[in-house]
Amino acid sequence: MSIRRNLLANNEKIATVWIEGEVSGMRIYQTGHRYFSLKDKDAVINCVLFAFCVNGCDDAFKSVLAKGDAEANGLKVLVQGELDLNMSRGQYSFKVKRLKLKKDDIGERMAQFNALKAKLEAEGLNKLDHPERRRALPFLPRRIAIVTSPAGAVIHDMCDTINRRFPNVEIRLYPAKVQGQGAAESVVAGIRFFNGELVGSDPAWRPDVLIVARGGGSMEDLWAFNEEVLVRAVAASGVPVVSAVGHESDVTLCDYAADLRAGTPSIAAERVVPVKAELIARVKDLASRLRRSPMGFVENQMQRVDDLAHRLELAPGGVIARWERRAGELAARLAPAVKEALARADGRVQRAARSLELLNPYSVLERGYSITSGEDGRVVRDAAEVRSGERLVTRLASGTVESVAV
Repeated sequence: MSIRRNLLANNEKIATVWIEGEVSGMRIYQTGHRYFSLKDKDAVINCVLFAFCVNGCDDAFKSVLAKGDAEANGLKVLVQGELDLNMSRGQYSFKVKRLKLKKDDIGERMAQFNALKAKLEAEGLNKLDHPERRRALPFLPRRIAIVTSPAGAVIHDMCDTINRRFPNVEIRLYPAKVQGQGAAESVVAGIRFFNGELVGSDPAWRPDVLIVARGGGSMEDLWAFNEEVLVRAVAASGVPVVSAVGHESDVTLCDYAADLRAGTPSIAAERVVPVKAELIARVKDLASRLRRSPMGFVENQMQRVDDLAHRLELAPGGVIARWERRAGELAARLAPAVKEALARADGRVQRAARSLELLNPYSVLERGYSITSGEDGRVVRDAAEVRSGERLVTRLASGTVESVAV
């Protein structure tokens, strides 16, 4: 608790100081509180802007937030506030009371960043948001290429991590400029070198995976990794590329074009190689299990095959017998129903035949009547309808008689 008390005791002095830094990882919660990192080339600190402190921001920064909190990322700001200590996590944070947007060319750079990002998306080169476009890294690369500065802690930390995890892996370094004028072109040359595209490139140096790396810094420091020439070189690489630029909260366009984004160079080193000791232990375990019972697995599988074969032999006969019994039961139930239906139908047919017989105009001929028709086929009902000399046909119960009217 003494640390916290001492910290709070000095906050009165800290609150009068304006701190300059770059906003990174801005996110808002349902409570309206905003959390972000404030960073420069030397350090990073977690910050919180409580909802009730937003009025302490200048109008320029409020207008940025109105467009979306993500728009604040990369902006340079000046803040006043106080330090705090999260006792459960053991982490310091800065509670922002006032915030002013620093006027410089950052707005123009963010516009360039967003425009090129949209261009990459339209061309299908955005891999960060589309995992299906990424190439898988080799499980155990024989040669790892690193394009970064030969000076500083980055290359040493990466080599230490790789050698600790798998000492037998070969590491090749292309010394590149990673900040300032010409940095983008220098990194591009390294990518092209390991892809065998430059004069003097040795095919024997072609790696299984390539890491583009740089330590943390401000947006200006990392800007080379947002240049279109470098981003396109990463996207066009024939070797899978890991982008390991800056801190976890830093995002560059190089990250979008790479096959894997690593939060830091050390994380990239961990992602590209497994731990050799763990692989050896696994192999030993499998070998031990195999030696204990080399035929155990095979015998178990042979018994399983025999069991399945036996069940297969029994299955067809049993299935057919069941279906035959089922068909017999259905036939027995169907026969009486069919007979009953046929009897009902036969009765309906006979009744219909009797009805038709009663309606038959020729049935009266059997009782001695006759029907006389004229030449045009009309039935003669009255003698006045017949002309003298007209030929008549008289139909009897059996046969017809022709006559002429007088």
